[in-house]
Amino acid sequence: MTDLLPTPVFERRPATFDGFVRARDSRLVDGAGRELLLRGVGLGNWMLPEGYMWRFGPGAESPREIEWLTERLLGVTGAGQFWEGFRANFITRADIALIAASGFDHVRLPINSRAIQDENGEPIEAGYALIDSLIEWCREHRLWVLLDLHGAPGGQTGTNIDDSPQNLPELFMEPRYRDLTLRLWRDLATRYRDETVVLGYDLLNEPLPNEWQYTYADALAELYRDLTREIRAIDPDHLIVYEGAHWATNWDIFTEVWDENSLLQFHKYWSSPDVATIQRFLDARDRLGLPIYMGEGGENTLEWIYTAFRLYEAHNIGWNFWPWKKIDTRTSPASIIAPEGWDRVVASIDDPSAITPVEAKRVFDDLLEAMKVENVRWQPEVVSALLASRPAVIPAWGYGFRGAGESYSVAARGGVAGIRDDDTVPLRWARKGDNPENPFEQSDGRPYRVTEELVVDLSAGDWVEYEVAGAESARVVDGEGVDARVRVERSDRGIRVIATSETTISRIYPSGGDQTW
Repeated sequence: MTDLLPTPVFERRPATFDGFVRARDSRLVDGAGRELLLRGVGLGNWMLPEGYMWRFGPGAESPREIEWLTERLLGVTGAGQFWEGFRANFITRADIALIAASGFDHVRLPINSRAIQDENGEPIEAGYALIDSLIEWCREHRLWVLLDLHGAPGGQTGTNIDDSPQNLPELFMEPRYRDLTLRLWRDLATRYRDETVVLGYDLLNEPLPNEWQYTYADALAELYRDLTREIRAIDPDHLIVYEGAHWATNWDIFTEVWDENSLLQFHKYWSSPDVATIQRFLDARDRLGLPIYMGEGGENTLEWIYTAFRLYEAHNIGWNFWPWKKIDTRTSPASIIAPEGWDRVVASIDDPSAITPVEAKRVFDDLLEAMKVENVRWQPEVVSALLASRPAVIPAWGYGFRGAGESYSVAARGGVAGIRDDDTVPLRWARKGDNPENPFEQSDGRPYRVTEELVVDLSAGDWVEYEVAGAESARVVDGEGVDARVRVERSDRGIRVIATSETTISRIYPSGGDQTW
């Protein structure tokens, strides 16, 4: 594994298991009362496969659909053998060792209810064995585990991400599914109530998106209260985590404190990384006195990742990056190299004749080897961006979030509507004309188009600060890629870029970084 460790090695943040993580005065503290700022990664796809992580599209997006595809291509027996290998190889002790070595302190585990509960509500021991193994690996490597019910019985979203059987949020429509969900959390709480490696209980992932957020808002609040009561009857200690509706972004139901030892979670993708977009979450923290957590975010460029995660940390918000690993990606730390013939597997979703059963077995067998962490393409630049540890690149618009006099000092004022509106730094489009309303929708991490590029104009003596660790200096370029007229100084939080005359800056390449992706 030593060849996979990042260079330079990131500073470890070992979890402590001498007590339970708790909420206290709008913050999280560990068992010894030390304040925490969580940094973690999500183990998406392991216990709840998601089609996009396989490069699949319509027809093979939900776990059920992916299972049906493997049965069609491999047969029932062959599919069963594949899934047994998948569970053994996708996340292993070696993954957890690398996550810990990369400077993270916890993992968030998305769980499909079908993996741990049968149709009658009885526990499935094979599914629980996966959770138990993960907990032991994390105990060994000093990581907390956040248990996340990603796919509730019946489905809490009505989309492919929760494995809902009818593409409806039937958890809120059928009493049977509600009862099963209450039973599931009773079983989880009973099994793990004394386990301090478990960080907490994330009750429902992204419930009730789109129109459902209004239809069943009261039902969601009532379910959260009932789940809390059921868990607390068994487990008085673990942190309870509530997510808002509509992809965890609508917090209207959080009008009171249901449990003093709880955490409110939001998710953030493909939007401007600025204070305005998280202000409602900050306001809820102040109003309710509960800690808040960015539990899913990522799937974007190095520039966006660096900036968004500095935003969270500047406001004392712990976070979890999504996801750790998937096939053929530039946005995750671990990228599985698609085996030869994988394109024919993808094509077979619409055209069953695209691949023969013999070819399909060879491709899926190769995939099982390719997904082992020792065989992935390791992308430490993603981790560097997350942790601001000598990141490969910093965008000019990624200056700090601590306000005038702390993160910047500029003579002129300027800006682009809807992007960092609360600052006065002269931000503008590098090229005017047909500029998008939202230039942050690079879900595959693709390079910015010319019309999406943003730059900062500086006058002589103006400065902007970038929060970064491990950088001695930096190269700063303008919109044309030419060295900007600046000098770079070290600061307590990173580096300060100071204009020596009127100039424009586009990107900063800290020493030790890499200008290419």
